[in-house]
Amino acid sequence: MTTITVVKKNGHIAISAESLTTFGDTRLGAEYKAEHDKILHIGDSWIGVCGSSAHHLVLAHLLAKIEDLRLGSRSEVFETFRKLHPMLKEQAFLNPKEDEDDPYESSQITALIANPTGIYGVYSYREVFAYDRFWAVGSGRSFALGAMYAAYERTKTAAEIAAIGVAAGVEFDTASSGPIVTHAVKLIKEKK
Repeated sequence: MTTITVVKKNGHIAISAESLTTFGDTRLGAEYKAEHDKILHIGDSWIGVCGSSAHHLVLAHLLAKIEDLRLGSRSEVFETFRKLHPMLKEQAFLNPKEDEDDPYESSQITALIANPTGIYGVYSYREVFAYDRFWAVGSGRSFALGAMYAAYERTKTAAEIAAIGVAAGVEFDTASSGPIVTHAVKLIKEKK
């Protein structure tokens, strides 16, 4: 479980995550692992990943294999994760089953993406959303969404708001813990 946030404000984009890894009832805090950043840096994108701790390493390796990787629009994110799905099954042995009556195979991944073109969410059936202000995923998302909603108009920077959201998750979600990691990029001029 986790708390990951993305925010767009005043020409900047930010993504934040906490650092706890859990295995059932066992907690593995940042002080016990060499790499505690849950956010991948791929090209000019930052990708925060929820779910299985295996996702981080699997995504880092498989996304690097996709030629002409593009994550600059909702459509490009969808196409990238559509290409990724068979790779997950064939090269990483993903189990795509969730419920028998699901309309699509699951990629078992929930992720937030921040890059100079915007903020995006990717979900298990390769649903992709582009967000205008902020969003959160993971077990601490409700706390994060409430905190970011309260802070958005009162706070100047995307990075501050993203960190405030994760801090709320760390404070109230039993599966989230610090330290908080934040990455920010400048938004390219939006098309009219």
